[in-house]
Amino acid sequence: MRELAARLTAAASAGARAAAAAARPTSPSRPRTRPRGLDEETCAATPAPSAAAAPPADVPMDADVWAALPDDLLLEVLARVPPFLLPRLRAVSRRWAATVPRGPAFLAAHAAAPSHGPCVLAFARGGPAPAHCAALSLPLRARYRLPLAFLPAWDLWLVGSSGGLVCFSGFDASSVFRTLVCNPLTQAWRVLPEMHHNQQRQLVLAVDRRLRSFKVIATSDVYGETLPTEVYDSKADRWSVHQMMPAENLCSSKMAFCDSRLYLETLSPLGLMMYRVDAGKWEHIPAKFPRSLLDGYLVAGARKRLFLVGRIGLYSTLQSMRIWELDHGRTVWVEISRMPPKYFRALLRLSAERFECFGQDNLICFTSWNQGRGLLYDVDKKAWSWIAGCASQLCNTQFCFYEPRFDTSIY
Repeated sequence: MRELAARLTAAASAGARAAAAAARPTSPSRPRTRPRGLDEETCAATPAPSAAAAPPADVPMDADVWAALPDDLLLEVLARVPPFLLPRLRAVSRRWAATVPRGPAFLAAHAAAPSHGPCVLAFARGGPAPAHCAALSLPLRARYRLPLAFLPAWDLWLVGSSGGLVCFSGFDASSVFRTLVCNPLTQAWRVLPEMHHNQQRQLVLAVDRRLRSFKVIATSDVYGETLPTEVYDSKADRWSVHQMMPAENLCSSKMAFCDSRLYLETLSPLGLMMYRVDAGKWEHIPAKFPRSLLDGYLVAGARKRLFLVGRIGLYSTLQSMRIWELDHGRTVWVEISRMPPKYFRALLRLSAERFECFGQDNLICFTSWNQGRGLLYDVDKKAWSWIAGCASQLCNTQFCFYEPRFDTSIY
């Protein structure tokens, strides 16, 4: 057992050095072969790691050790390599090419491995170039282009991402409203059946990796018309009709899904509605919104945490960006953080300027039309930092957090 543990430790350490070496740019004098569908672009301007956290120096690895590595240990090592770097490793040998990233044994090891950290997914639609996604890996500080040529050439826009899957909706060539779900890494995709009330709706994607299934929840239409709530279940491959939202609640497009509940901000009156997916019922949450809230976004955190992000203040000189968390026990919003003034002035140069906000797993990202970068806030570490690659000057670019996974299929 000691010998096996030592071999596993040595293999994991060598695998980490191999991944780090694969992530480094190659010399300009030597051409680099890019894997199909995963094109590395410019590095993100995230804060550089400190000297203490710098990666170890490149150490030559013994080819004989890797050639003699048992299959189980090889799977454990490769499963911990960041997904964007795996296609490069297929060129190492035929054995690795047969293992990465295919086969049930590898997918099982990949599913059990810890997450490789969040990515920011940017979806560009319209314009002269075909629609495509770019994934900005925050841990690797690099951006990878994810072509969507495998999807139908429809007029699509981004709904969101969950558990490695990405949801799009739009109109097909016959102007019929469609919803599809795909895995950009494996290029597997599925067009969902038409809804009972098939028109442009506000949608939310929720993946349950334990049950190996996903749901898509459709609320009212984008123009505010009240329609019965519909839920798509991937196991049954059909939409089911549920309770209609109370007519007196004019809802906005700002929603968040956490702990099997969909939270939706209402405009008239300003408040919060909750939809229980298991019960199929809407409930009113009597949590009063902060006074002088100019624009608020609901953001789902880890586990049961729900955040409210928005500007406070009627005058430009008194405005500030604040973050609240819903206290489920007392049903009140509790302020947990304020954006420092220097970040607020850099993000929003004008008092009436528009900003966007999205989040996942206690990370909140801000973008605005005047910035070529995004502002990231870590709720757990209470740290603010700028990240590149989140330019939203063009209205046809949408963002969301994304977790790249090979093991998440379309079920």
